[in-house]
Amino acid sequence: MIEPLTATRETPPTPGRLAGQRILITGAAGELGCALAERVVAEGADAILLDKSLEGLESLHDRIEAAGHGQPALYPLDMMGAGPDDYAELAGRLDESLGGVDAVVHAAADAGEPAPLGLYDPQAWLKCLHVNINAAFLLTQALLPMLRTHRGRVIFVTDEAGRTGRAATGAYGVSKWAVEGIAATLAAEYSEAHPVISCSVDPGALQSRLRRQLFTGETVDEVPTADAAAVALAGLLDPAGPPVNGTMYRVVL
Repeated sequence: MIEPLTATRETPPTPGRLAGQRILITGAAGELGCALAERVVAEGADAILLDKSLEGLESLHDRIEAAGHGQPALYPLDMMGAGPDDYAELAGRLDESLGGVDAVVHAAADAGEPAPLGLYDPQAWLKCLHVNINAAFLLTQALLPMLRTHRGRVIFVTDEAGRTGRAATGAYGVSKWAVEGIAATLAAEYSEAHPVISCSVDPGALQSRLRRQLFTGETVDEVPTADAAAVALAGLLDPAGPPVNGTMYRVVL
């Protein structure tokens, strides 16, 4: 069942709500990742920001620091070329430097190319599936021991195309179906011995580079910015009101 998450971009941060929470955000240099990162640090979280763009991460870091919210940890990593050892190394560094993680938000995604399956480029297909499915699995698996210890949460950012078939979304749409499967499988494994909450969130249409790749005829002002979706996602990271395990959420403005 899909549950709505209502949010508005005007909602101010709640200082201290996420104090002590160690939150890893992938795709942090993207529009949604940036908006979420700025929101969670404003609410007191210790943010670990992962993206393939070092320049984008550094720009985000400077904005956060200028706003007086400390210095988030930056972790440049290209998920296309990363393997199990790279994620094991990341997990080890987080355990050593921060003592673990409390939540992971999988916001990184590859758009692939907007084309029907019969015309889809095989290499674009493989790349998209690796980034969107394999990388999300490998990172989650590497972090699960710490997430179990801290009764953590894993939030997978998905898409309507991963819940209802949409023509010409190709590998991106297929990968989001698989992401929903990872989220549901992890949720089904929840127990007192494995207390890791898992859910998925469709942020809805928002201004992003990824959306511009998929909807080439759409103008920027036809869709909202990522701010409201970031508000909704930050709410799910509140330890006092965690998401319902196994729920498929959709942001409603």
